[in-house]
Amino acid sequence: MDRYLNKPDATERAFSERLEGYFHTGDLATIDEDGMVAIQDRKKDIIISGGENISSIELEDVLYDHPAVQKAAVIPVPSEQWGETPKALIVPGADADPTEDGIVEFVTDRLAGYKKPTSVEIVEDLPETATGKVQKYELREEYWDDAERRVGQQ
Repeated sequence: MDRYLNKPDATERAFSERLEGYFHTGDLATIDEDGMVAIQDRKKDIIISGGENISSIELEDVLYDHPAVQKAAVIPVPSEQWGETPKALIVPGADADPTEDGIVEFVTDRLAGYKKPTSVEIVEDLPETATGKVQKYELREEYWDDAERRVGQQ
């Protein structure tokens, strides 16, 4: 790949943001002692709450362990106190009736307190691409329309 089709600004950012001439995917990863790479999250999906980095993927993985959750997405929403905080959007299973308190309690038992969602919304569905990937940018737009900028964004 040498460019995005008809997107010169996106191409410039992707190829020159960190090291000139190399394509930068926006994925954040770790490499373990055996050389195995583990994707942690997308750079744009990291939530910075009160100076703490929260992986939306890590929180979503915990939510998917909840028996009442069919689909989940975690996005940052504005917070006057913390800059931004995690919000969980949950599509319940067929015969499930999850509550916000029940979801938060479930997460609290499994992750550090600062990683738990500060709000949970039960939704009928989540916007997805043709390949089934949740389109988080669509979910974020609703909450950040009136904000000057997201935390961690230029």
